[in-house]
Amino acid sequence: MFSQGQIVFAISFIIVFVIAMIYTYRKDLKLHKVFYKGSLWILLGFLAFIGLLFVIKVYLRH
Repeated sequence: MFSQGQIVFAISFIIVFVIAMIYTYRKDLKLHKVFYKGSLWILLGFLAFIGLLFVIKVYLRH
């Protein structure tokens, strides 16, 4: 389905992309701690809301 060159390019691209993302995240870690403080609670609230919607859907189905 894919040629050998396309597979090599995809794997190389993924490896370089992940390395770049890790480097960039580490570089901006101080800023993340300042500007995104408390964002974990937002994520947990969002996941709880999605879970509540799922429970309501299952409950109303029966």
